[in-house]
Amino acid sequence: MQPFLLGITGGIGSGKSCVSRLLASYCLAPLIDVDQCCRHLLDIDQPGWLALRAAFGNAFLRPSGELDRVALRERLFSEPQFRQQVDGLLHPLARAAMHRAVASHRHALILVEVPLLYEAGWDNEMQAVLVVYARRGVQCCRIMQRDGVSRHKAAQAVAAQMDLREKAKRADYCIDNSGAWTRTRLQVIALGDKLSECFPV
Repeated sequence: MQPFLLGITGGIGSGKSCVSRLLASYCLAPLIDVDQCCRHLLDIDQPGWLALRAAFGNAFLRPSGELDRVALRERLFSEPQFRQQVDGLLHPLARAAMHRAVASHRHALILVEVPLLYEAGWDNEMQAVLVVYARRGVQCCRIMQRDGVSRHKAAQAVAAQMDLREKAKRADYCIDNSGAWTRTRLQVIALGDKLSECFPV
């Protein structure tokens, strides 16, 4: 039987990872973090690293051969055309990694955290989508605190992704994580109760 895949997405600084972990724990469901699955793809001599080197030479490589993730991220946020090019190289590899991770589980409900779910066009591969929402100002403050960057850099990172309001409109479920975590937690538990009724452990 095919598992029910709940895609969880949001925007940078929305708190989707915290929500994903709590929901997975509450529902006793496996959680696949696509970013984590794909992190090794950019290690030296791995498929993503090879694809970037073939396309850009040593432009984003340190003397050690390791990918300079900070330099790459800054250009991704500042140049939409470059971001499209990199997405075209890495998204197929990430999608394959996601499917391998899904196939490794035997559960009726699987949570799949995909930061760029809508941007990559993977929402059609999920049975339902949860968007973790936060107001833009809240996103920027969290990014500044977490990464130690300026408000301009934080706003640039937020602007590089699809508007969270648009994502929320398209979602099957939405959790507002703009305020206190206690309020967010109550929303997660309410959704967890719904899912647990449909997919008892």
